[in-house]
Amino acid sequence: RLTITAKSGTEGKLFGSIGTADIAEACTREGFKVERSEVRLPSGPLRMVGEHLVHLHLHADVDVQLPVTIVAEE
Repeated sequence: RLTITAKSGTEGKLFGSIGTADIAEACTREGFKVERSEVRLPSGPLRMVGEHLVHLHLHADVDVQLPVTIVAEE
């Protein structure tokens, strides 16, 4: 489980988006070395606050689903 804080509007829409580089950086900060190229976003960049499911393609035979929670920055 990964939690990312981002600036958002009152209705939960992010100012900008969370992409593969942001997710890889957050994983590395938590102690898991993940490259940007290993992150798969099936629906494109994340643009809303809430729960999202991201796929990590770590090896030819290893795919992991990673729950990502985006919370509004205060």
